[in-house]
Amino acid sequence: MTEPAESFTDEEYAFLRHVRFGELPPPVRPEERVALTETEPRRDRPESAGGPDEWDLRFGAAG
Repeated sequence: MTEPAESFTDEEYAFLRHVRFGELPPPVRPEERVALTETEPRRDRPESAGGPDEWDLRFGAAG
């Protein structure tokens, strides 16, 4: 890809962000913050596929 001939200024980038995303919500004050608690299973890892005995059955390993 080639770079554009001219670059935007910081003010122009700020305007484009505002046009695209709108007004930012007000910041959360420290006294309004709460600790997060995980209630659902993690989504960054696949579900467990069972134990070693099930693995042996799936892959035909001799025991």
